Amino acid sequence: MNWYEKLSEYFPIEEMKSKEHMEALLNDKKNIYRKEEGPHHVLMFVETESFIFIDYLFVSAQSRGAGIGRKLLDSLKQKGKPIILEVEPVDYEDTDTEKRLKFYARENFHHARRIGYSRRSLATGEQNDMEILFWSPDDADEESVYEAMKMTYEDIHTYKDETFYGEPYDPAEKVLVFSTEKKKCILEPYLA
Repeated sequence: MNWYEKLSEYFPIEEMKSKEHMEALLNDKKNIYRKEEGPHHVLMFVETESFIFIDYLFVSAQSRGAGIGRKLLDSLKQKGKPIILEVEPVDYEDTDTEKRLKFYARENFHHARRIGYSRRSLATGEQNDMEILFWSPDDADEESVYEAMKMTYEDIHTYKDETFYGEPYDPAEKVLVFSTEKKKCILEPYLA
């Protein structure tokens, strides 16, 4: 099974970029968009001078609990930059969502409680609410996380969207919101 098939089997369709989109990013934006893979994992990420965005992190079911995910995150943490990622809210019918949140809580990720993120899937037409998690070596503030997320959305998520999907994604101003009020922390139940 190739890297894209692994990701497609694990991530829901509304979160997946097309293979053509991801290959274009790997080719056209190779200075910032990267793929790291092994027999039991796939890591797709953006690395800029000031932050890292994890686009996809997959560890095969038979290898979970073996420390692969932690090793991958540790290699990114060693770069000394804030690490940002998107997660779907807990779905109690899908135990993987809760396991993911527990994993990121153990890895000292924080919930960006002032950032709202809701985008329409071009694959399904449905609105998908996502949460933003981040880790920072120097206590990055949520405003800088918001700016990094906005850049990621504009430069990566919507890259050549009309070419690959036949229509554009909504503009960043409609998808991402920075609020003065904090939302409930989704990681709180998993912090021990």
